[in-house]
Amino acid sequence: MKSSVILYGLFAVAFVGVVSTGIYFAVVSTGNEQSSVEELNRGPVWGYRCVNSRCEKVALSDNDAVTKAVSMQVCRLYCADTFGTLWPKPTRNYRLGQSLIHIDPYAIEFQWGKQYETLSRHWDISAERFRNQLKNRATGEEVKSGGKRMEVKVAIDGDSLVLNHETDESYKLSISSANGGNVVVKIEAPTYFGARNGLETLAQLIVFDDLRSELQVVADVEISDAPAYPHRGISLDTSRNYIDVATIKKTIDALAMVKMNVFHWHITDSQSFPMVIKSHPTLHTYGAYSHKQIYTADDVKDIVQYALARGVRVIPELDAPAHVGEGWERTNLTSCFNYQPWEKYCVEPPCGQLNPIKDELYNVLEDIYREMNEMFTHTDMFHMGGDEVSMSCWNTSAEIQQWMKAKGWGLEESDFMKLWDYFQTNALERLDKSLKDKRPIIMWTSHLTEEPYVDMYLNKERYIVQVWTTGDDPKIGKLLEKGFRLIISNYDALYMDCGFAGWVTGGNNWCSPYIGWQKIYDNDLKAMGGQHSHLILGAEAALWTEQADSLTTDARFWPRVSALAERLWTDPREGWQTADSRMLIHRERLVENGMAAESLQPQWCLQNEGNCPIGQGKF
Repeated sequence: MKSSVILYGLFAVAFVGVVSTGIYFAVVSTGNEQSSVEELNRGPVWGYRCVNSRCEKVALSDNDAVTKAVSMQVCRLYCADTFGTLWPKPTRNYRLGQSLIHIDPYAIEFQWGKQYETLSRHWDISAERFRNQLKNRATGEEVKSGGKRMEVKVAIDGDSLVLNHETDESYKLSISSANGGNVVVKIEAPTYFGARNGLETLAQLIVFDDLRSELQVVADVEISDAPAYPHRGISLDTSRNYIDVATIKKTIDALAMVKMNVFHWHITDSQSFPMVIKSHPTLHTYGAYSHKQIYTADDVKDIVQYALARGVRVIPELDAPAHVGEGWERTNLTSCFNYQPWEKYCVEPPCGQLNPIKDELYNVLEDIYREMNEMFTHTDMFHMGGDEVSMSCWNTSAEIQQWMKAKGWGLEESDFMKLWDYFQTNALERLDKSLKDKRPIIMWTSHLTEEPYVDMYLNKERYIVQVWTTGDDPKIGKLLEKGFRLIISNYDALYMDCGFAGWVTGGNNWCSPYIGWQKIYDNDLKAMGGQHSHLILGAEAALWTEQADSLTTDARFWPRVSALAERLWTDPREGWQTADSRMLIHRERLVENGMAAESLQPQWCLQNEGNCPIGQGKF
C-alpha cells in the first residue's frame, strides 16, 4: 500500500490506501479541526476520490466532513495518469512531488537577468499573464491570503527573439521549499520562448482548493521538457467570414496555453479582401465586407507582437493565383470572376483567379508583398497558397489563350501547368525582391505538387509543402522521398469545419463526419512519414470559415486542437485513452482563460443531445 503526504497549511492530506479500484483521500488531524470548521463556515457535503484515473464524488458524513474533504482540483492534480493538470505531457525527465503548499497570490516575485533588456517588455507581459491565470483559477471565489511567498527565478542563455524551426524551446523547471517555507521556482532555458513554456507549465501546477479557498502549488517538482516537432499550430481563414481582432488574440492565448507556436493567417480569399494595402486601397475598399471588417497595418502589427510575447509566430498567407475575387475584380487583373455556373470554374463561389499574363499584376503583387513584410515582422516564412487552381477558369479567357498560342503552347493540361509555373516564378521573384531574403515558401498540396510537375517546377530547398489531403495519401510518401519538407493538415483529422451542414450542397459538408479530439490525438505523423518522418516539420489544424465566425471560433478549435498540441509536443506512443481524463481537466482550464464554456463540448455530447455529466469527471 502506497502512502504519501499532501500538505495544506494546517491540514495534512494523505493517500491512505487503495480500496478496490479507487484511491481514497483523508486528512490527517493536526489538532486544528475546530478552527478549520469555523473557517469553512459550512462543512463540505462531499469530497473526491480517484477511481481509474478519474475523480468521483464521495458523500461525507458530518463527522468526517473535514477529515476527508479533498477538492476536485486537488484530486485531479494527482489522479489523471500521473500527469494530472499538465497539458501537454512533458517529454523528458519528470518528477511530481506529493506535497502542496499554500501560496499567497499577492506575494509572487519574478527575478530574471536584467542584462537582457530587449526581453523586458515580453517578460513583463508573460508575468502579468501568469498572474491573470492564477486569478482566473479562482474566478468568483475569495482567495485566502497568508500563504507562502513564491519566488520565480528565470535564467536564459541569450536575448534572441528569433522564433523559427531552429529555435530551442526547451526548458527545465524546479519547485522547492526554501528556509521559512517559501516556495522557490527555477526556470532555465536557452531562449525566452523556452522560459515562457516553463512558466506555462508552472501555472498548470497551481490549483485552487475551493474547500479551503487557497491557491496551492506542488512543492517538489523537477521537469525537463522539449517539443517533438518545431511546427505546431493552426490555420485560420478570416476571409469567408471576418474574425475580429479580439477573437484572434483569444485564440493566440489558447495556443500559448498548450505550447503551440504557429498562427497561420489565411487572411484573404475569393469572398473578401479584409487586409488594408495602402498602395492599392481598392482591394479592401471593394473587397471587405464593410469598412469596419478590415485589418489595418496597426492591427496586424499588434497581433504579431501579441503573439510573439506568447511564443507564437504569425505566418501570413496570400493565396494565389486561385482563391482571389472580391476587391481584385476592380483591378482588371483577374479571370472568370463570379462566372456561372460556378461549378465549372472553381470549387466554391465566387470564382476568380489572377491573370498570369498581365505584367501589371506582378507590380501589384510586389506592393502587397512589401506592405505585408512591414506588417508581419518576426517570421521567416511566407505562405503563397497555390491550391485549387482551375484550368477551365484560365481557359475562358481568349486573351490568355492567344498569349499561350503565341508562345507556341497548346491548350492542354501540361500547357496550363506551364502558365501556372510562369505565374509562380514571377510572383516569387517579386516576393524575393520585396523581402530581400530567400525565406522558405509554403504551398498547399495541389496539381503542382504532383508528378511530373513537382519535379519540373518546385525546388525542394525552397518550398515546404502543406498537405491537406488524407493522412494515407500516397503523395505524402512520394514528396518525402523527393526530399520535400512537409507540414501536415490532413483533412480527415485536422479540418475543424468538417461534420456540419453543406453550404453549397445539400446534406453534410464535403469532409464530414465531425472529427473528435480522439482522432486528432491519434493522427500519428511518424507513421505517415515512415523512414522519412524527419522531414515532417509538424502540423496545423485548419478552420475554413464558410460557416464559422468570431462567435463560433472557440467551438470549432477548442478543446480539439489541444489534442493536436500534445501530439506535436509529446508525440505520445500510446493512444487517446490515456489522455481521456486529462482532457476534461484541460477543457476547464480553457474555460478559466476565456473560452466559451458552452461551446467546448466533447464530440459525444453533441451526439447525445448535450447530456454531458462534466461534474462527474466523465468525458
